[in-house]
Amino acid sequence: MPVSAGGQGRISVVLAGGGTAGHVEPAMAVADALRALDADVRITALGTARGLETRLVPDRGYDLELITPVPLPRKPNADLMRLPLRVRRAVRETRAVLDAVHADVIVGFGGYVALPAYLAARRGVTRRSVPVVIHEANASAGIANKVGARSAARVLAAVDGSGLAAAEVVGMPVRSTITGLDRAALRAQARAHFGFAEDARVLLVFGGSQGAASINRAVSAAAETLAANGIAVLHAHGPKNVLELRTPGPGDPPYVAVPYLDRMDLAYAAADLAICRSGAMTVAEVSAVGLPAVYVPLPIGNGEQRLNALPVVNAGGGLLVADADLTPAYIGETVVGLLTDAPRLAQMTTAAAAVGHRDAAARVAAVALEIARGARR
Repeated sequence: MPVSAGGQGRISVVLAGGGTAGHVEPAMAVADALRALDADVRITALGTARGLETRLVPDRGYDLELITPVPLPRKPNADLMRLPLRVRRAVRETRAVLDAVHADVIVGFGGYVALPAYLAARRGVTRRSVPVVIHEANASAGIANKVGARSAARVLAAVDGSGLAAAEVVGMPVRSTITGLDRAALRAQARAHFGFAEDARVLLVFGGSQGAASINRAVSAAAETLAANGIAVLHAHGPKNVLELRTPGPGDPPYVAVPYLDRMDLAYAAADLAICRSGAMTVAEVSAVGLPAVYVPLPIGNGEQRLNALPVVNAGGGLLVADADLTPAYIGETVVGLLTDAPRLAQMTTAAAAVGHRDAAARVAAVALEIARGARR
C-alpha cells in the first residue's frame, strides 16, 4: 500500500465547509461518497464552535476539528480590523490539524473555515503543501473561494458562471437519501406519514432550516383559498416562527404546520409542488428529485439566490417570484393554477429532473481522491 508523506497508509481528506447548512451538507454528501469509493479513507471535517457542523458532522459519524472562525465582513467595520489576527490564529490551528491527520488533500466549500484552510495548505519553509480542491455552490462565488481558486489544484462548481476561472461544472453534492429518491414509489407512504390522502394535491412550503417569515405570512393568509381548491399543505415554518391559521372548515384538506421537517425525503415524495427559497442546496435537492417549485429568492445579499434558481426556471422546472410579489393573491391564482393543472406539473417535473445533478457528490469525491493519489506519487 502506498505511504503518504506523513507515514500513513490510507488517504486522508480534510473537508472545509463549516458555518451554514449550505456549506456543511455538501461536505457531508462528499464524505459519504468518499467512503463509498474508498472504505479506508480518513475523513476529517473542519468547523467552528458556532456552526451547524458541531451537530451535523458527529451525527453523520465523521471526525470534527474546530478552529477559530474567520467571517469575512462585506463592509468596513470593527470585525475587519480584527481580521488579520483571526486569520493568523485560524491558519496556525488548521496547520496543526493538517499535520495531525497527515492530510493528502483539502476539499473546500467556502464559509468561515475555508479561507484558513486554503492558506494553511500552502507550502512553507519547513512544511509541505497540501493540494486543494474547491467546490463553489452558488452562482456567484464567495470571497474565500475566489482567493483559494488562485492556487487550487482543481476548481469545481455547481452551476456555470460562478465567477471562478476554469471551473468545471459538476452540480451540487447532495446526500444519497435525496439523490436516490423515487418520489412516485414513495408517494403513498409519504402522504400517509403526514396524514394526507393518497390522491391529495399537496403543496410543500419551507424557507430553509429557520423558516422564512414572508413566505409564512403569504401562504398562511392563502389557506382558505387553498382549502377551497382542495389543496393540502405541508408547511415547515421554522422553530422560532408561529403561524396564525384559520380554523379548518368541514371537509377541508389538511394544513399540516410543523417547525421543522426531519424527513425531507418524505416531504419531497408527498408534494406535487413546492414554495421555497432558492439557496444552492435547496435548488439542488428540489431539482434532483424532480419536484416543480416556486422559488422565492432571499431579498437580501448579492442576488445569488435568484441566480441559483435561473437554470431550473429557464429549463421549465420552476417559477421565480420576488419576495415582495409572493402574496396571497399570487398563491390563489398562480400556485392554485399550477396545482390544478396536472399536465403542466408533469412537464415541470420532467424539466426539473433533467437539470438536477444526482452524481455531483461522487464526482467531487473522485476528483479529491485523484488529486490525493497524484500528490503521493
